Amino acid sequence: MSATEWKREIMDTIPTAGSNRCACSPRQGSESCNCGTDHSSLPEIWTTDSEITVANRLDHLLARWGVNRSGHRVEPGLYRLGNPTPDSPVFASANYTLSFDALRSALAGHDAFILVLDTKGINVWCAAGKGTFGTEELVRRINVAYLTTVVCHRKIIVPQLGAPGISWPEVLHKSGFSVEYGPVRARDLPEYLRAHKATPEMRKVQFTLWDRTVLIPVEFVHVALPAVIAAVALWFLAGLVAALAAIAAVMAGTVLFPVLLLVLPTRDFSSKGLLLGGVVAIPFAIAFASAPALPGWATTAGALAPLLIIPAVTAYLALNFTGSTTFTSRTGVKKEIFRYVPVMALMAGAGVILGIVLGVSRLIGVI
Repeated sequence: MSATEWKREIMDTIPTAGSNRCACSPRQGSESCNCGTDHSSLPEIWTTDSEITVANRLDHLLARWGVNRSGHRVEPGLYRLGNPTPDSPVFASANYTLSFDALRSALAGHDAFILVLDTKGINVWCAAGKGTFGTEELVRRINVAYLTTVVCHRKIIVPQLGAPGISWPEVLHKSGFSVEYGPVRARDLPEYLRAHKATPEMRKVQFTLWDRTVLIPVEFVHVALPAVIAAVALWFLAGLVAALAAIAAVMAGTVLFPVLLLVLPTRDFSSKGLLLGGVVAIPFAIAFASAPALPGWATTAGALAPLLIIPAVTAYLALNFTGSTTFTSRTGVKKEIFRYVPVMALMAGAGVILGIVLGVSRLIGVI
């Protein structure tokens, strides 16, 4: 049985009238949409537009920098964009402001309904992986919004990046709505709506330099405070070079890594991070190895410490970046964690021990 026949068979088993169902369907397009429901008791349909205001852009900036991370959300529910009719398309969106704003701004000049799912303020792609942009939430929102009384068709357009969380057979069986997967990028929607068909380019997931660069602030903010604390502590314990080494390790993992992601050899993010961290550590190793008036064992230990710690820190931050990319899978990340995290911990632990030995030796006047 083909997918089309399967959809048709499931649709035939779903009632189209009574019990909050609209009496019209795609096969009865000439009939009016009237279920006999008391519309005064229906949930409110919110109104929105396609304008991105200064306040919206400020909200986007704060979200990018991780300020009030869980607060960048819109109220879940059904929204009216423009002047939609019962025949207007319905789009599903996350309640993350950047996702919602990208969708409504891309639909400028179009009349539509936007069904906003409660994804806890998480974007479509991440929410699909977590399950909040999922089949159950989509079906629940369709029912809560009494969508069958609002539109005469039975189709809802879902972002392609939300596909991992949405099972169209289940949605069709439980709600009567068929799922149409739209393009990856919201900006392609106007062209997509002309024929309701995505070109190969619309289906392609891009991860350009700009896409990676805009992720840097939120990644950096998460580790900025620990990095500053570590740098200040190292400044007092081991001097300026050690403090700069701590900052360099964090900057390599949060700034250089996403920028250089595509040019770094090896496949795993962790091995890429180890390689990048090793390169960043070389100047610091040379600086410690050439320190004057230190015994040979101390210069050797001083050179080894950054070569062990910086790559480990950079690799750990690089591994954390897997959650922000389109290149990794859940199973692949799990394999990386089990394979590389013990190595990172061993390297960092050995480097810290060497640093402690040098610091204690300096305090007691051995070096």
